[in-house]
Amino acid sequence: MMGQSNRSESLFYYFKLEDHIPEHHLLRLIDRTIDLGFIRAKMETFYSHTGRPSIDPEVLLRMMLIGYLYGITSERRLVEEVKMHLAYRWFTGLGFDQEIPDHSTFSKNRHGRFKEAGLFRDLFQEIVQRCIKEGLVEGKNLSVDGTLVAADASRYSRIPREQLAEAAKVSQTVKEYLEELENKNPVIDEEVETPPSRTKEQNTVSTTDPDATWAVKHGQSSMAYFDNYLIDNKSRVILGAEATPALFSQEVVAAKHLVEQVESLGLHPESLGADKAYGSGAFLDWLFKKNIKPHIPVIERAHQTHGHFMKEQFSYDKEQDVFYCPQRLPLRFRGLNRQSQMRVYSSTPKQCQGCPKKKLCTPGAYRKLVVHWHEGAREKARALVGTEEYALSRRMRYRIESLFAELKHQLGLRKVRLRRLWNVSEQFLMAAAVQNIKRLIKYMAQQPLKPLLNTT
Repeated sequence: MMGQSNRSESLFYYFKLEDHIPEHHLLRLIDRTIDLGFIRAKMETFYSHTGRPSIDPEVLLRMMLIGYLYGITSERRLVEEVKMHLAYRWFTGLGFDQEIPDHSTFSKNRHGRFKEAGLFRDLFQEIVQRCIKEGLVEGKNLSVDGTLVAADASRYSRIPREQLAEAAKVSQTVKEYLEELENKNPVIDEEVETPPSRTKEQNTVSTTDPDATWAVKHGQSSMAYFDNYLIDNKSRVILGAEATPALFSQEVVAAKHLVEQVESLGLHPESLGADKAYGSGAFLDWLFKKNIKPHIPVIERAHQTHGHFMKEQFSYDKEQDVFYCPQRLPLRFRGLNRQSQMRVYSSTPKQCQGCPKKKLCTPGAYRKLVVHWHEGAREKARALVGTEEYALSRRMRYRIESLFAELKHQLGLRKVRLRRLWNVSEQFLMAAAVQNIKRLIKYMAQQPLKPLLNTT
């Protein structure tokens, strides 16, 4: 006999959420492995001891984690999904008799208590420390890189910087941006007294998101940010994440901050892999001073050779600070090029006149030679190129690309949905925390005999 389902509802149900969540469900494993109780302790001082009870901040953060874990980028949709999904309700601790927070609650807390408390960075660091504690992170060989993430701003929202004051009269976002600029104390690298001039595109600012910058990559242009990652090569755990404007000069600045953050965790990196964009003399020298081997291609200046005598064919007298050409004619120090961080040496037209090897040396009236301020560090970095460790680091560096692919294709962060740098930083930190949680859960699943310890 064919059965027929009765769609009428019962008046009462006996239902326990706990019984309907599989033992190996990702959210159950996260809840079992990671103690998020520190959130309440962290946020306690930001709430009054009187008045109506607020929504539990841990519940809000658990809902946000669900959004990042499953690529739910809309908070409106997230609220709907939590209403319908049993596992989501169980993970947040919201029973069927409890009301789901409104989507606007996330924005209010993000702009208020969460921002003041630095909650998202604390969450990220808590997960990193847990990874270190469990032995997942080696912390010896690291890699750094950045990826472009499109901003939530149109290219047509840009105006010249000179018009910002006028735009601030009608735009609260621009007004806040200008106020922040006034309160900042810009830090300029002491080795570069003359900051690089802005390009034509950088002289414009978006009135929608003033922190986003114009970026071009692979022939496509858009307003964007850089998401900078510092990872442990062996485990692929993200040890540091930082949002910056999409300016290539910011990549090295972010890399320094991230390395310092890792050192504050008690780790002592031995090497750092990166692409050629990080191969400036100043950064290489900074790494060597920290006893970190830079497995990074050195940025070479093509104008140093011109197809003629190479710099290596000139001998250097350190005591007199003079270079000698193959004909033993002196090239003396003439000054500094601060913008390119070069020391300039040259001969004189009289010296080069009549030289039998002048055509092999220079087409000009005299020979000029430029030497980087940090040439010593550059030479040490070049010496590492042929080593086995360098080759291994270069191969391992591409693991960071898989994390960026996961960020954009699985977590859905091809484009940020929040505006302003501090809001974008929240998204990047939360995404990195979720990526680390996945690594940690997988690692813990392979350690069945090891007890699961709380982080607090």
